[in-house]
Amino acid sequence: MSALVRPRDGRWIGGVCAGLARRFGISANTMRAIFAVSCLLPGPQFLIYIALWVVLPNEKSASTAW
Repeated sequence: MSALVRPRDGRWIGGVCAGLARRFGISANTMRAIFAVSCLLPGPQFLIYIALWVVLPNEKSASTAW
């Protein structure tokens, strides 16, 4: 399992679903579908998504030497 970060590539809105998918080794689209279905259930899904968006760090990009 990789670190829990928001990746620079493959993100749609905030990169939370892509980061969680990478962490658990599943497809980002599968994680997005799971989130969409979970939104049909009562609960604080959007608040958790926003909290993860704020708390999770961005993936560090490879710096190039000039």
